[in-house]
Amino acid sequence: MKGIPSLLALGAIGLAAPLAGFAQEAPGQGVMLIPGELQWKDNPRVPGLGVAHITGHAKKAGPFIHRVRFPKGRVVQAHSHPDDRTYTVISGTWYIGWGEKYDPNKLTALPAGSFYTEPAGVPHFISTPDGETVVQITGTGPTAVDFVDPEHAPKK
Repeated sequence: MKGIPSLLALGAIGLAAPLAGFAQEAPGQGVMLIPGELQWKDNPRVPGLGVAHITGHAKKAGPFIHRVRFPKGRVVQAHSHPDDRTYTVISGTWYIGWGEKYDPNKLTALPAGSFYTEPAGVPHFISTPDGETVVQITGTGPTAVDFVDPEHAPKK
């Protein structure tokens, strides 16, 4: 397994977005949630993935924070996103690799508590071979998942 490219040292990307006005649950006070309050839903396009929208929405303009739950054994082929993102591994171990084709030899294991940035347009792939993994994703919508090989995109 190789280290994360120094390109990812851009940890401040996307973190400067002001949070004021972005909390709908408690205007003027921000958002406060405990894990039991998260409302998990099935991802309609990707069976087996759960998503909890904390603030904002990835399909709407503006900043968003979501948690996504990946089952054990999930592999997501090479893809990119049009927005800069930050990821925090909440539980489990997240394996990330960089490039235009899935290569298990390029995966880096990120245990719970890990953080990384993902610049817009950079192809990457992921895997969760060890067990269920939850990541928190921060980005700016509207966003998308652009697979390097369109055949890997979930079918509608």
